[in-house]
Amino acid sequence: MLRVVEQYSGSDTGRQRRANEDSLMVRSPLFVVADGMGGAQAGEVASHLAAETFRSGLPDGAEPEAALATLAQEANARIYELSHANAEQAGMGTTLTAVYVGELEVAIAHVGDSRAYCLRDGELLRLTDDHSLVDELLRQGRLTPEEAVEHPQRSVITRALGIEGFVDVDTRSFRGMAGDVYLLCSDGLTTMVSEQQIADVLVRAGSLREAGEALIGAANEAGGRDNITVVLLRLDEVQMQGAAAEQATMTGLPAVTATPAPEPAASGGPTEAHAVAPPPPRRPRAAEGPSPAPRRRRFTPRRAGFLAASVVVLALLVAGLFLALQSVYFIGTNGRGLVTLYQGLPFTLPGNIELYSSQYVSGVSASTLTAGQRHTLLDHTLRSEAKAASLIHSLEVDELE
Repeated sequence: MLRVVEQYSGSDTGRQRRANEDSLMVRSPLFVVADGMGGAQAGEVASHLAAETFRSGLPDGAEPEAALATLAQEANARIYELSHANAEQAGMGTTLTAVYVGELEVAIAHVGDSRAYCLRDGELLRLTDDHSLVDELLRQGRLTPEEAVEHPQRSVITRALGIEGFVDVDTRSFRGMAGDVYLLCSDGLTTMVSEQQIADVLVRAGSLREAGEALIGAANEAGGRDNITVVLLRLDEVQMQGAAAEQATMTGLPAVTATPAPEPAASGGPTEAHAVAPPPPRRPRAAEGPSPAPRRRRFTPRRAGFLAASVVVLALLVAGLFLALQSVYFIGTNGRGLVTLYQGLPFTLPGNIELYSSQYVSGVSASTLTAGQRHTLLDHTLRSEAKAASLIHSLEVDELE
């Protein structure tokens, strides 16, 4: 079965926008990127609503493609209703790209011009089609790829969540493979960085964090005209316990006779069964009586209850840690020194297992903060999402004034 063994997520305002209208939702095995439109007071709301709709995950036993499409329609309805109820948010909408990793297959739901890619055996495969005017013209052969890059209407999309009461959602599923790296991103990356550059970064990078930071940095170096959001995940294949046990039984050496197996050679080197002589019988000592039977520890109800209680306590601790990782946030800086909103706890376990993930990268460099601001904001104090986001927003407003 497939599982996500490494992941990265980051979102950056870019160099020409005042606010970040991108949103993301990362809760393995479900990953979402949304790029809002309609202005800061509307685009942010639309993309946030879309991402939050997926936070509860897929229902147990649901067919992934159908479940993703249902959640996309639910998000569409919520955004559409809100845009018609508030004049400030009229006409708002958002793109959506969602990826769900199942036991054997990867399912995708897609609306708009955010994208999903798969890096497999060094080759970057694009998994989604842009719902944009330029892409429609490309598919019709009315534009060349070179003309599309500088087309004056390259930002016009033909499909988005929230514009109509119902939206067509593209879905697809395909067999995943161990070693696959999946990229979800907003067009703030793909309009600034070519697919060849993206592939080169993913192939060269030593980790997904290194790759994600490099992609965001490359988009900013190319001009950073839009918000940039990057989500990366790497797959591996693991066997379920039952399957593993079955395989071990099938591949084990068959018993030929009832003769006890030979002891291994003292040197630890390889030996042949027929070359090992059986050990000589032990000579009884003169005054030796019968050996007492070994005492066996009884598995009493009390001992069973203790083990059950231990399992429950461990499960509660794991559940508590999981909830903590999902419900708390802190402010820090990323590898480029920018003030960043992180979800989770500010700790790294042995094996380089991080208990946090990047949720939003501001355009504010920590070097521009006063000593008091750095002491107050960057001390990794745990905060609610709303409080942490408000503090970062205040910094961005101060930066603009």
